[in-house]
Amino acid sequence: MTITKYNSAIDVEATFENGYSTNCYYFDFKRGKVFNPFEKATYGIGYFGDGKYIADSRAYIQWTGMLKRCYSEKYLQKYPSYKDCKVCDEWLNYQNFAEWHENNYYEINNCNMQLDKDILQKGNKIYSPDTCVYLPEEINYIVLSRNSKRGKYPIGVYLHSDKTKFVAQSHDINKKMIYLGRYDTINEAFQVYKKYKEKVIKQVADKYCDLIPKKAYIALYNYNVEITD
Repeated sequence: MTITKYNSAIDVEATFENGYSTNCYYFDFKRGKVFNPFEKATYGIGYFGDGKYIADSRAYIQWTGMLKRCYSEKYLQKYPSYKDCKVCDEWLNYQNFAEWHENNYYEINNCNMQLDKDILQKGNKIYSPDTCVYLPEEINYIVLSRNSKRGKYPIGVYLHSDKTKFVAQSHDINKKMIYLGRYDTINEAFQVYKKYKEKVIKQVADKYCDLIPKKAYIALYNYNVEITD
């Protein structure tokens, strides 16, 4: 940054390379302590922006968490399922995300609310206003694929210890693991799991029918469990 106007030691106009200008103390200018809201300081890609929304807020926690999932190398090593996930250009500016958050965040008693990018568009990897919705943690738990824990068989299926049958199992609406039987083939076991899982997802959707956005309810009711999940 450079000084573009010097009025006094407590009133200096400083201009950054990206064209942003602000007034500051000369002492802060010398120390490099002048805040540039357009510096990509959050995981090397997100920036605070110029607006009314503050950092000490729920919106800011959600925003930094979203960027962390997409752009923190350490986080991606631990949770590789987020590889190739991105945040849309609009939401790299915290002010834009915070405005969307203000208009879309809601609370349900005793529920931990989570920012979801997968329900409205299955398989989606982009956080954006069109693809995201806030949902209670219970819904995310029911729908989550858990790729890292599955092994080589399809979701909901594992090889029985006798090595001759395939077992289907799934969590019910209360998160209790339910045994769904043993079958001769992987596909038979998966089809039983699929039918049961989709029923549970509909049960969860009905439970929250009047509490979640209508578009989220519709997406849950139409959710299709696939063998490639």
